[in-house]
Amino acid sequence: MLSYQHNYHAGNLADVHKHATLAWVLAYMTAKDKPLTYIETHAGRGLYDLTSAEAAKTGEAAAGILRLEARLARSHPYRRILDRARTRFGASAYPGSPLIAGLSMRPGDALRLAELHPAEYQALRAAMQGYPGEIVQRDGWDHALAMSPPTPRRGLMLIDPSYEVKSDYDRAARVMAQVARKWNVGVLMLWYPILTEAPHRPMIAALQQDLPELLVSQVRFPPVREGHRMVGSGLAIVNPPFGLDQELKRIESLFR
Repeated sequence: MLSYQHNYHAGNLADVHKHATLAWVLAYMTAKDKPLTYIETHAGRGLYDLTSAEAAKTGEAAAGILRLEARLARSHPYRRILDRARTRFGASAYPGSPLIAGLSMRPGDALRLAELHPAEYQALRAAMQGYPGEIVQRDGWDHALAMSPPTPRRGLMLIDPSYEVKSDYDRAARVMAQVARKWNVGVLMLWYPILTEAPHRPMIAALQQDLPELLVSQVRFPPVREGHRMVGSGLAIVNPPFGLDQELKRIESLFR
């Protein structure tokens, strides 16, 4: 399905959880003088305008990044990335995960981004102009397997489907385990929504059975509006960098 449009949801509470973690991991990994590969399977458009009609319609950014940003230290990698994005693209700019990666990369690092939706793919290419790497219009699941293991072998993969298709939960667990076997040194991050009916639970149970050292972070929050089914955000991480467990506790505390 190609109906999902993240510009309605950019900067929401789930994005804060996911992007604060991603920015910290990338800052940690780029602090070492070794090249890395960043792979993303469902990249979206990369750059969002929080004053757009879509963002105003849902109000999710107002309840998310616009409310929680001040709770992060000015020195936090996420806040530094937000500042850099606004300096380059304007005060209302919000960086999606591909742009967070692009703003974190150094010469010699590699970006490998996939997005299947035609309009989102074109917007992604425009947002990522000037950042070296490969952007393909491709099924994200195929991309995850085809890119594993990458060159450079050191790196990070973000798997972030829309979960509009219920089979995405089963497929995420299966693909994550396959990638972990093919790329045993890669940092793998899987984001998932926590919905009222909790469809993520079998997926996490399957992942924990295949990957016993999986690090799981979950935050809960009230629905952004009446009838909204998302009540939290989750991350499942393979090969977490040293110190990420403590950083996740700090990020999780933002939501309390």
